[in-house]
Amino acid sequence: MGDLEGRICVVTGGTSGIGESSAAALARRGADVAIVCRSAERGEATRKSIEAAAGRSCVQLFQADFERLADVRRVAEDLSRSLPRIDVLLNNAGVTMLARSETPDGYETTFAVNHLAPFLLTNLLMPKLLARPGARIVNVASHAHRFAWFDLDDLHSRKRYSSLRVYGGSKLANILFTNELASRIGDRDLRVWSLHPGAVATRLGANNGALAKILLPLLSLFFKTPDQGAATSIHLCADEGIRAENGTYFADCKPVSLSGRASDA
Repeated sequence: MGDLEGRICVVTGGTSGIGESSAAALARRGADVAIVCRSAERGEATRKSIEAAAGRSCVQLFQADFERLADVRRVAEDLSRSLPRIDVLLNNAGVTMLARSETPDGYETTFAVNHLAPFLLTNLLMPKLLARPGARIVNVASHAHRFAWFDLDDLHSRKRYSSLRVYGGSKLANILFTNELASRIGDRDLRVWSLHPGAVATRLGANNGALAKILLPLLSLFFKTPDQGAATSIHLCADEGIRAENGTYFADCKPVSLSGRASDA
């Protein structure tokens, strides 16, 4: 067994890309992994792959569509009821949309999936996390936050839409949430950090039609592999030697500075 034996790690978006790589690495290090996924079919394939590599039964699947906040509430209940404890919550799931769309709840899709869903899930799981001394919340953000801003009068981009700005805004929201959560945790024994995984060749954006399916393989030639992109997530989920303050933002496994907007309480 590895250094994470006895730990339970919840990974959202754990059936592809850096989420799958993160879940697999945590399992190899001895953790039991609860994967929150949208597709039951992809979830089952991922479970089999991870357990075959780890050589043991170590994955539980929980299904939820992060475009639906009712699903987030339900899966939080499922996780709280089914898991005896939660040592790590890795908020990894994300989307990017070339064209504007809305969720069934009426929110802009990128903002809803990338920020509202993990914000809600984290708050609903907070009693479980606080009950476990040394538990960790790890939020996958992005350097894309550096070219983002919020129009609080048009938070769901109904007046104008730019996929890059909206994606960056959702990642800025992840960081602002991490910062504020860190301040509210105070001196309680719960760690919370955010991170930039790097430009990673994943399925992010593959839901945007034929053009995306053509461009993504070409762009992937210049990107990190999912395993490389998952390195910082795994570091923050698992490594014991981290001394950084709560709210710290990481890239390449090291603390890095935030933009002015991302530091503005």
